[in-house]
Amino acid sequence: MRVLNRLSLVASATVATLALSTSVIAQEFTFSIHHFLSPKAPAQTQLIEPWAKSIEEASGGRIAFEIFPAMSLGGTPPGLYSQVRDGVVDIVWTLPGYTPGTFPRTEVFELPGIHLSDARATNLAIQDLMEILLPDYVGIHPLLVHVHSGNALHFSTGNAASLADLNGLKIRSPSRTGAWMVEELGAEPVGMPVPALPQALSKGTVDAGLVPFEVAIPLGLADLTSASVEMADGARFGTSTFLFAMNLDRYNSLPEDLRKIIDDHSGAAIAAQMGEAWNRIEPIGIQRARDAGNDVTQMTPEATAEFAGPFDATVARWVEEAAVVGIDAEALLGSARTMIAEYTRQ
Repeated sequence: MRVLNRLSLVASATVATLALSTSVIAQEFTFSIHHFLSPKAPAQTQLIEPWAKSIEEASGGRIAFEIFPAMSLGGTPPGLYSQVRDGVVDIVWTLPGYTPGTFPRTEVFELPGIHLSDARATNLAIQDLMEILLPDYVGIHPLLVHVHSGNALHFSTGNAASLADLNGLKIRSPSRTGAWMVEELGAEPVGMPVPALPQALSKGTVDAGLVPFEVAIPLGLADLTSASVEMADGARFGTSTFLFAMNLDRYNSLPEDLRKIIDDHSGAAIAAQMGEAWNRIEPIGIQRARDAGNDVTQMTPEATAEFAGPFDATVARWVEEAAVVGIDAEALLGSARTMIAEYTRQ
């Protein structure tokens, strides 16, 4: 009996050793993923976690990922792009708008009146234009460039029913194009990463913030605001683009078969799915605001029409800025509008 027990222990130890060895051999690459929101935010639960799991499974465990939310590897949200570009981390999810002027082509999708509130449609348009956008992504390998449903205005106190109601307000902006728009609206832009918005609202540093309703959920903005405003038919005040990207050297270090697995689970393969996911989350955020007792309204068509002039001026400023750095801005703008409209109709 003792001999059998010893044999069983030896056999168990051998199996455990073999399993451990197999695991070590199988897991050839482990990559860090760094982002600035909480682990409960849609960026992690809807995009990063499912994406990582799909690649781990498709690679048979040869690739593994470690996710670090809420800037837990250090630094600040505006530094995420340089972290991935310089190889401090392997993969990041961030906003191009946090590094103004670095992604001039990608900015076209942030402009007011270009994105039509359907994240799926704009995501697909971005994929169609990726060849044109690629010069923006020096030193990194884009895994997905995407948008959310668009920015609503969330007020700490008060409300707005027309363009005139925004005059002189301090409004948080997510990007330089957003800041240009806020200026054209007669308000004062205040640039800051979105994690700083709750404190800014509670302290009165800003009167309102430009964010979608889905981001308001993990930030708890419904408890810090009194009202949220869209334009007629749910149109939004521009949008933000998001960048999910890998350090180029780390990507190139992978054997061809593993690079193919990453490519097969990124970009065009997930653009529509991620757009639909962000579209589904937005109504949940709207209901969360209403449940908190906030006033969630849409401006009238007449009030919405007042924004056409400021929006056109913002677009014209981008065209001028982009042309200075050698971008065929009018052509890119036209392509973005055409493709977004086509995918919106589908």
